[in-house]
Amino acid sequence: MTAEAPPTPLRRRALVSWALWDWGSAAFNAVVTTFVFSTYLASRAFVDPALVAAEDSSSAAAAAVERELAHNAAVVSTALTIAGIVVALVAPAIGRLADTSGHRKRSVLIATIGIVLSIVGMVFVAPEQPYLVLGAALIGIGTVAYEIACVGYNAMIGQVASGSKTGRVSAIGWAAGYFGGIVLLIVLLLLCIQDFGVTGKGGLLQLPATVATGQWDVRVAIGIAAVWLAVSSIPLFVVVPEAPADPDRRASIWSAYADLGRDVARLWHTRRNVLAFLLASAVFRDGVGAVFTFGGIIAAQVFGFSPSGVIMFAIVANVVAGISTVVSGRLDDRFGSRPLIMVSLVGLSVFGTAVLFAGSAQASFWVLGLGLCMFVGPVQSSSRAYLAKLATPGREGELFGLYATTGRAASFIAPALFGVAVTIGGSTRYGILGVVVVLIAGLVLMAFVRDEPAAPAA
Repeated sequence: MTAEAPPTPLRRRALVSWALWDWGSAAFNAVVTTFVFSTYLASRAFVDPALVAAEDSSSAAAAAVERELAHNAAVVSTALTIAGIVVALVAPAIGRLADTSGHRKRSVLIATIGIVLSIVGMVFVAPEQPYLVLGAALIGIGTVAYEIACVGYNAMIGQVASGSKTGRVSAIGWAAGYFGGIVLLIVLLLLCIQDFGVTGKGGLLQLPATVATGQWDVRVAIGIAAVWLAVSSIPLFVVVPEAPADPDRRASIWSAYADLGRDVARLWHTRRNVLAFLLASAVFRDGVGAVFTFGGIIAAQVFGFSPSGVIMFAIVANVVAGISTVVSGRLDDRFGSRPLIMVSLVGLSVFGTAVLFAGSAQASFWVLGLGLCMFVGPVQSSSRAYLAKLATPGREGELFGLYATTGRAASFIAPALFGVAVTIGGSTRYGILGVVVVLIAGLVLMAFVRDEPAAPAA
């Protein structure tokens, strides 16, 4: 057996440059869709000021504000639902066209510019009711751009890592995104959000931090996030080479969907268990993503967390998720991926259901929220590990491509059910039911997936 050549300086530079995009993407994942901008849109800043002023005057007035807050959360979930449908329709074609035409890096560049511009647009979303729809639309546009960027970005892993190092390099990127989120949230907390005892002022920059003064603490934080992503992305486009075109494959939209159909048909006839796992994982991964996406909104609206409180919770939540993921790796090796996925989904469903009955004490959310975070990382990590075991050596890319596509195809389910539950229940608290339904559905589907040995080489 020939020893694998040590990594060259160029390969190391490419790896660091590639991972820096993941580091920068925390600007969208952690700041926009989870803990800062989405909670800002769903807050009292976008409720009629007259209703907010009268909120404490009677139970009827408080109920009216709660209904308006639920409406705000439903608007955000609707935007994410529409974005999920758009991504499911266009991502397979865009990914294939980028691969066959040799414009993979260009597709990531264009999509990244779209993400940055959408975040910049969010700076101009003032805390007034008419701006709510604009803010939600920008989240939706940013989500579509982000998911399209991820198609090409994930495919670029083969350009920065040899086959035997793919898993390790993937983990480096994952860790970069995780630590990037923690660092960025700390920076924004200190510079923009934390009041440091000065009423109406945010962060060390002493930014206006009330609705009346324009809520510039949040809006400047969003602007910093846009710069963070833009600067962190530059090395990827400068250092990592473009992938070569594939002259043997036609580059057309229709051929992309035809290939997808053939892949699904082949799995149905030859490896139906793999297809069952792809279906189950698409559903439960959507639910797991929604835990973070809507966790900040629930913390702020239902449990009364301040913007700085939400960010402090986010920092601790990321630490807990990271530690539990590392520990779960050893458990996965010992007991297997499927049992760990099942246990994690049960844990998520139990803690999620408990949020519905937890009252409004912030201590309750700290306990239940961190309990949820204990299972988020393990279920994602074990899901990827399980698929790696099922993949035929030498054809991992095909299966992981289908894994990504099915995940995107289901990405609208949890936001839609969250919005439906909030609308019917009249309170943001009920949104967790929509998320739990998705998690339980994924658990039920996972029960039909069999354990099987690693796939033989092709």
